[in-house]
Amino acid sequence: MTKWLNDEQQKHWRAWIAATTLLSDQLNRELQSSCGLTLADYEILVRLSDAPDRKIRMSDLASITLSSRSRLTHQINRMEEAGLVTREACPDDRRGQLCAMTNLGWKTLVAAAPAHVASVRAHFVDVLRTEEYAALGRAAGKIAAHIDSLPDRD
Repeated sequence: MTKWLNDEQQKHWRAWIAATTLLSDQLNRELQSSCGLTLADYEILVRLSDAPDRKIRMSDLASITLSSRSRLTHQINRMEEAGLVTREACPDDRRGQLCAMTNLGWKTLVAAAPAHVASVRAHFVDVLRTEEYAALGRAAGKIAAHIDSLPDRD
């Protein structure tokens, strides 16, 4: 038997869905307007900027960006055409590929970061009181850890 959400739970669930959708859309719109990047492009460039030699194995990049391999391949194809990344053979596995940030990718990220951080502050961080922000972070971390621990997660 299904245990339905009560009115209070339903209200919070719908608020979560609306907030996450609206926030992603707003950040994506502002990034595209200010520097021509999508939020997915930006996330990939950030992950590459944090990696040794600014390179990450494609399968690992798919995992850390929560993308399917086919979706990531399509995204990287587009970013490669724009000159932001390149693909390289993986030195320790002939079947694997690395995604590497180009100098243009680095310059694009550096140029985009101030406006993006300002958007994140304006639409997320500064909207909440410090304790609300901390509580939301703990709750989101708990949800992510739960889902990540499910046996069918790859």
